[in-house]
Amino acid sequence: MYKRLFEHLWQDYTRRLCPSALRVHALLSEGEPLVNDHIALRTFNLPDVGLDALAAPFIAAGYVRGGEYHFEKKRLYAEHFEHPDPEAPKVFISELLVGQCSSRLQSDVRALVAQMETPLDPHGAFLSLGRPWQLSLSTYQALAEESEYAAWVAAHGYGANHFTVSINALSTFDEVETVNTYLKQHDFVLNDAGGEVKGGPEVLLAQSSTMADAVPVTFSDGEATVPGGFYEFAKRYPQADGRLYPGFVAASADKIFESTHRNG
Repeated sequence: MYKRLFEHLWQDYTRRLCPSALRVHALLSEGEPLVNDHIALRTFNLPDVGLDALAAPFIAAGYVRGGEYHFEKKRLYAEHFEHPDPEAPKVFISELLVGQCSSRLQSDVRALVAQMETPLDPHGAFLSLGRPWQLSLSTYQALAEESEYAAWVAAHGYGANHFTVSINALSTFDEVETVNTYLKQHDFVLNDAGGEVKGGPEVLLAQSSTMADAVPVTFSDGEATVPGGFYEFAKRYPQADGRLYPGFVAASADKIFESTHRNG
């Protein structure tokens, strides 16, 4: 059941949010599909559209809650979800704590969400159907001044902001650094916030990511090019029990969020 969810998310991601993901596949594919470590979804913590609403289709497909993560400066809260099937990608869902933001942002975001039909489809179709509200370019720009995250969700609605190549499953590359070097040789720009490699063996997870594709978005008063989705690369290290670390590292994820910042 979860495979259909991910197929729809992948189609939306490569068509609308991150077309360059197909080029990453062409560069890193070794004759078989790349293994996806996890995806990430974003939302607002408002009634009917918060983290729990996005998690519901995955929970219905057998996923269970893993860890929780706090990002005080960005005013975000997140949880990750895992499936008993070890081949199933993990799901990282974050939400903007709207009540901690300015009254202007709260008003703008609530006006967007008020345009939606709720409750959301428990089967998850909404996750790959794009933006469910009308948005002006001026509102997008105002949101971005306070929160790049809020502006991203406002511009794109739902959908995966990234998929993640599992470096553990590659045979040609075995380190994040070598993948980074190879991608830069092919003109990809990497997120260097906090360093190109976030984390490492000491925290049992090393990560890097491209900067988001610049994608065209139609606003109610015109079209503009804004940051879309990006591609992440992750290597997991074994825990004391020999199993690969299944969670995420908040300090690293904090910098990964910046892959969708307008100024890099």
